[in-house]
Amino acid sequence: MDPMGLTSTDPLTDLLNGVRTSGAVFHQSSLTGSWAARFEDGSPLALAVLVRGSAWITPQGGAPVRIGSGDVAVLCGGAPYVIADDPRTEPDVVIRHGGRCTTPQGEELDRPRIPGAGARDAQGDGGTLLISGLHTLDSGTPGRLLAALPPLAVVDASVGTCPFGMSAFEEITREEPGQQLLLDRALDLMLITALRAWFTRPGAEVPAWYRAHSDPVVGPALRMLHSDPAHPWTLPALAARTGVSRAGLARRFTALVGRPPMTYLREQRLALAADLLREPEATLAVVADRVGFANAFAFSAAFKREHGISPSEYRLRDRVPSRGTRTP
Repeated sequence: MDPMGLTSTDPLTDLLNGVRTSGAVFHQSSLTGSWAARFEDGSPLALAVLVRGSAWITPQGGAPVRIGSGDVAVLCGGAPYVIADDPRTEPDVVIRHGGRCTTPQGEELDRPRIPGAGARDAQGDGGTLLISGLHTLDSGTPGRLLAALPPLAVVDASVGTCPFGMSAFEEITREEPGQQLLLDRALDLMLITALRAWFTRPGAEVPAWYRAHSDPVVGPALRMLHSDPAHPWTLPALAARTGVSRAGLARRFTALVGRPPMTYLREQRLALAADLLREPEATLAVVADRVGFANAFAFSAAFKREHGISPSEYRLRDRVPSRGTRTP
């Protein structure tokens, strides 16, 4: 505990704490010659682990990036991307929502699977061995994390490694009771490991609030706001808890984070509300209470000012009507 009774939380833990995978799907591909796969699954976060060989990843609208053996790539935001032996190779496989595999014309294909323990790849020890992990639902992915990531983040093998080997993949993909839970938690661990390496690598570009966590005044203030956003915080109360004047806190907070404390709190409450609206069971009144608004009406008005649409419209546009399905 820190001197003010706050649990000390490092900024990375604060950022990654909401990562909760639902409906994870893993693909394994052993590849030689000319090959390419287009991913159109819409996963808010996806992972590509190159166990062997080399490949190119081309995010939609972005430049191709080469990855080598042991590298881990995190794809963020749900936009389509292509993984190929060469950026010029046209995809002959499309990975769609729910992990479905089709031809570019839409014909169904068998889903690639992780080989069993001791099994040899069809191509022996040559070629490229690629493991991909996908969310099939976008609940549980905090918007603040997505905002802090580029569309493609590649973790070099020298910086961070995948915590699973092929024998572990054989275990977690065995079709026995509890398999989906193992897949979900395995993808959580892989994502958190990769993102920790990404955010802590030398020269990493991180959000201003992330850097501000190390400040002796602003850091505790941020931890208070993040740990209990529904609390009726005021600038005087926050200043008293951090041991500085109101003007001093406002000036220092704004300089390091880029906005005043109460503006930052309002933005965080509304960002958290947007995440909560992904839960079909959460009513507007429940969301309003959990993020610190007096009632659903006050919450709806503030949300519309921030996002330009009402919470109900946001939910209909961007979220699922029931668990396990996605609106087009």
